[in-house]
Formats: sequence, structure tokens, C-alpha cells
Amino acid sequence: MTPFLSGRRGIALVLLFVALAIRAWDFGNPVIDADEQYYLLVGDRMLHGAVPYIDLWDRKPVGLFALFAAIRLLPGDGILAYQLLATLAAWGTALVVVVAAATVGANRRGAIAAGILYLAGLSLLSGGGGQAPVFYNLPMAVAALLTLRLPAKAALGRVGAIIASGTIACLLAGLAIQLKYTPMFEGAAFGLAHLWFLRRAGARPAMICGAALLWTAMGLAPTLAAIGWYLAKGPAAFAAFWFANVTSIALRPGYPIGRLAIRLAGIAGQLLPLLVAAAVSWHRRPRAGQAAETMGIALAWTAAALVGFLVIGTFFDHYGLPLVAPLAILAAPALGRSRGLLAFALAVPAVILIADRVTQPDQRNDARAVAAVVAANSGGGCPYVFVGPSILYHLARTCVPTPYAFPNLLAYATEQGAIGVDQPTEVRRIMAGRPPLVVTSDRRATIYNPGTVRVMKAALARDYRRVFARSRGKWHMVVYLRNDRRYVRP
Repeated sequence: MTPFLSGRRGIALVLLFVALAIRAWDFGNPVIDADEQYYLLVGDRMLHGAVPYIDLWDRKPVGLFALFAAIRLLPGDGILAYQLLATLAAWGTALVVVVAAATVGANRRGAIAAGILYLAGLSLLSGGGGQAPVFYNLPMAVAALLTLRLPAKAALGRVGAIIASGTIACLLAGLAIQLKYTPMFEGAAFGLAHLWFLRRAGARPAMICGAALLWTAMGLAPTLAAIGWYLAKGPAAFAAFWFANVTSIALRPGYPIGRLAIRLAGIAGQLLPLLVAAAVSWHRRPRAGQAAETMGIALAWTAAALVGFLVIGTFFDHYGLPLVAPLAILAAPALGRSRGLLAFALAVPAVILIADRVTQPDQRNDARAVAAVVAANSGGGCPYVFVGPSILYHLARTCVPTPYAFPNLLAYATEQGAIGVDQPTEVRRIMAGRPPLVVTSDRRATIYNPGTVRVMKAALARDYRRVFARSRGKWHMVVYLRNDRRYVRP
């Protein structure tokens, strides 16, 4: 280990360099991922009076949109701003991972490797931009670090310190829950661990019960605040909140088992080096004492994060992002002991990320070109993005013709019956309003709702003409202009 890496500042600088080396390529790219485009759109429109679930619909907690609304207060159009903040969050989480890895017994080399692999793992699982876990992994990692330190506190009988630790950990988990609901399982695990070690520290039953109530309140407080805000806006607003956040989740039909198996295999393949190293660490773990208890807490965190991953059931790769930090921490002891395993764990993601960077086209200019066409030809009307990047509304600074502006909500058959409106009926309503432009795709996929596709094809054939197209991966974004409008070149 070089002297530079023996100090905290050196480690921090190395991790910052790695974070930038992996993520800076996409700075300013408005189409890194579909989800964060929509978060930014909703956050921006909140600053202009839009209310999530009423004016713009989604299932994510309102805290996530509030975060992106706050980001929109920074200079620029919000795209580079959210990407820079996401990079800072990823870097901060990697620093916490290094400290937590040392807490479970990793040497310096293994701890630094865990931090690097955390940063690489994010980008492997579509976390190279601003997916929700990129932000909330930071408070969850801090809460986990507090929990990992419980055995030492309990051994010293530090009851007050454990109560304070539990209060902070549960509040951090509560904040994370307002970015996505699945951290509730990790938060519950942290709370239960604090209760266990509070008892071990010698706290009386009444104090343990009081602490449990306090920690529960801390974990629920951010979500209760969100509920209270919608209740204050009236029964209709609360009904919209409840349907989006609770009822609609249970209404979504499942994906075919074959597709789910392919997604699971892909996630497992991306995480394979961490899984192997974590398994080796667990096999060689201490069997007694505080070191054994600390490793047990790390495994419990991983298990809780796995429950959150499994309970969603759709297995998109970014749903695996909460697994990266606990797996990296579990893997760290083995990575520090075995140079061969370390080389394998670092080489695999490096090769994948470099290959992806070399082979995948940069589509930022294509998206901005389509946005320029939309802006030049909307004429104050509301264009409709049927299949395409929702960020086009934001880049073109246009109004939105439907609360269901995230294209999947009306285009995908997996949302039929789960969003509160009939998909073909809503598309028919939008097209009856004669949007000046329609953005769609020439992609043909079985996931599209045949009913909405029929409605769209009929309207385009009758009232619109194709005026512009740009690449979007293997397909194209296609712009259709209403027949009675003159095409304006941007």
C-alpha cells in the first residue's frame, strides 16, 4: 500500500477520481435513463405548481420529486446539476463503504477495493446517472455504519449512545423511504439490530420500549409528513396519493417468467465478482466475538436489501442498486486477503464498463436535436411523446398533454388497468386534443398495448406526417407534425 493511500485524504481523492472516470462521460447527457428524465420533469413542473399524482402521475414517493425540484433551483436546465449531485452522492457513499468495510475487518486494500467496486457496481446496474438509489444509498450506508458499530457500544454498556445511534439511523432510513419505499426493509433491520444491542447493553424494558417508539416515529416521520400534506389538500388529493403509492402497485400484472429469469441472470452476472468475494468472506468469517457480530449485521443488511429487491418482482437492473453497498462491504475482507480475487473483482467490471463505453453510441445530441424540432414546431401547444424520452417536454419547455407523461404508462401493456384510466381511452383523448406534434418510435415490441398502438396509428395516418427522425439505440425517435402545420426547421 503506497503512502498516498495510507491517509484518508488520499483514499478520498482516489475514489473521487474513480467516480469521475466512470461517470463524467455522461455529464450533460439528458437521456442516460428513462426514469431520472421523468423525475427531473416532475421536479421542474412542481416549481410551477404541478402536484405529483394529480398533474403528473407516478408511483415514486413525493420526496424523490421534491429532491429533483430542489435540484432545479440550481443554475442550468437541471441535467448537469442532478448528475453532479448524483456523483457526489455516489462518492460519499463509497467513502462510507470504505469505513464500513474496515469495521467488518477488512484491511486497507480490501476496504479501498470495496469503495471502488461500489462505484463500478452502480454504473453496471444503470446507476451511472440519477436513479433513486444513487441518492438514497448514502443515508442508508450511514445508517448501516452506525448499526455495524453497535457490538462495540453494547460491550461498553453505552445505552445513551445506542439510543442516539438508533434515532439517527431510523431517521436516515425514513428519509430514504421518501425516495423509494423499498428501503423500509433495511430500515426495519437496522431498527431491530439497535433494539437487540440496546438490550445487550443493559437497558431496562421500559427504556427499550420507549426507544422502539422513538425510532419508529423517526422512520415514519418523513412519510407521515407527505401523507399530511396531501390530506391538507383535501380528500381528492389524498385519494390520488393513496392510489398511486399503494393501490396501483398491487394492480400491475406480472412480467412473463422467462423475461424475469433473463433479468435476474443479468443482474447476478453483473454482481458476480462481489457475490463470489462476499461468499468467501462469509466462509472465512470470525466465529465468535464482536467481529463475528459485525459480520452478522452486514449479512443481515444484505438480506434486508435482497428482500426489497425481490418484493418488487420486476427485476429491472437498477432495482439491484441497493445490493451493491452491502455486498461490497461483505466482500471487502476477502478482497484484502486475496490478490487473485481482487484482480478478478476489479477486472470484470472494468472490462464491461470500457466495452460499454466503446460500443454504445452517445445519444445526447440526437435527443437535443429532437427537442429542438419539438420546440420550434409546438407553437404554444402541447406535443405528445407517445414512445420516447420524457425529457423532451423539459428540453423543449412545452406543456404536457396528460398526467401520464411517462411514456410507459400509456404505451406498455403491463400498465393496463393499473394507472387509474384505460390506456386506449386516454390516448384517444390526447389525440382528440390535436397535439401539434407526436414523438414516437419505429421500435416494434410485444410489450406495447395493442389498443393504444391502434389508436395512435390511426391518428397519425389520418392527421400527421413524418418530418424528422433521429437514432435511439437500435431504433429511431420519429417526429410527426400535424398536417395543417408548416414544418419549421430549428
